[in-house]
Amino acid sequence: MTKNNTLMALAIAALLTTSTNVFAQEQNDPQKQRPRTTTATQDKTRKPVDGDRLEPDDTSKKPSDVPNEMVANRQEKMSEEEAEINPYYNNFFQTYRLGPEDVISVEVFNQDRYTRRNITIPPNGRLSLQLIPGGVFVNGKTTEEVARLIEKQYDEYIIEPQVTVILEKAASYRYSILGDVAQPGVRLMNRRMTVTEAIAEAGGVLTTGDRSKVTVLRRNADGQVFPQVVNVSAIYKGKELDNFYLAPGDQVFVPGNKFKTFGKIMSLANVASFARIFTGGW
Repeated sequence: MTKNNTLMALAIAALLTTSTNVFAQEQNDPQKQRPRTTTATQDKTRKPVDGDRLEPDDTSKKPSDVPNEMVANRQEKMSEEEAEINPYYNNFFQTYRLGPEDVISVEVFNQDRYTRRNITIPPNGRLSLQLIPGGVFVNGKTTEEVARLIEKQYDEYIIEPQVTVILEKAASYRYSILGDVAQPGVRLMNRRMTVTEAIAEAGGVLTTGDRSKVTVLRRNADGQVFPQVVNVSAIYKGKELDNFYLAPGDQVFVPGNKFKTFGKIMSLANVASFARIFTGGW
C-alpha cells in the first residue's frame, strides 16, 4: 500500500512538471497573439505619435504637426479682428436713436408675461405695454433710455424690475445719394457708414462725376443746412483718411466734372445744328 502511494505521488509530480513547462513555452512564444489590456485611463494619457490627428470634435488640443507659433499668431489675429470690428458696430447700435419701423424686443427678467419680442415701432413712436397706460414714447431715445423708462413705470407693480431693450432691426435711419452715381436714391442706414461706403452701395461714381468735390448736406438742430466737401478721390489714393461718417438724414451729392460739361456743350451744339438744318438755315 505504501508502494502504491509512492508511485501515485511520483506520477502527479511528473504531470505537474509537464504542465508548467508547456505554460512557460506558450508565454515565451513570440508568434502567439496576446489580448490587449490597455485601460481607458491609459488610452486617454497616451501621447499621439508623429502624424496622428485629433478627432474633429476634440477642440481642446491642437494637432501635433501644428507649430505653437502658428496657433499663437492665429489667436492673436482673431483677437485683433474682434477688437477692430466690435467697436465699429457697437458704437453705432449703442448710440442708435429709435424711430418708426425699427424692431425691438422688451425683456423683463423673470416676468415672461410682460416680455414682448419683435415689436415694430409705429409712426407715432408709442409702444403699448401691459400695466403702462398710454404706452411708452420711444422715438429719439436709445435702447438703454427706453429700458430705464420702462423700469420706472414697472416699479409700481414689480419688485426691482430688470428690463432689457434689444434692437432687433434698424430701419429708421436713412440717407440719400444724388448726382453722378450709378444708382441714386434713398437708402437704409443699418450700420455706421462712411461717404465712400455710401457711394459704393450706390454703384460708384460715374465717369462724369467729380470725386474730389463730393458734398454732404447735413441739417443742424436749428434747421440750417451745413455743407461738407469730402475729397473722395484723395481717399481712394490713400492721401486722406476715410473717417467722415454719415448721420441720419444726410444727403450725399456727387457733382459732374469737365467731361459732363463738355458733353452738355456737345449735345447743345448738336441740337443747334439740327435746328438750322430743319429751318433751312444751313
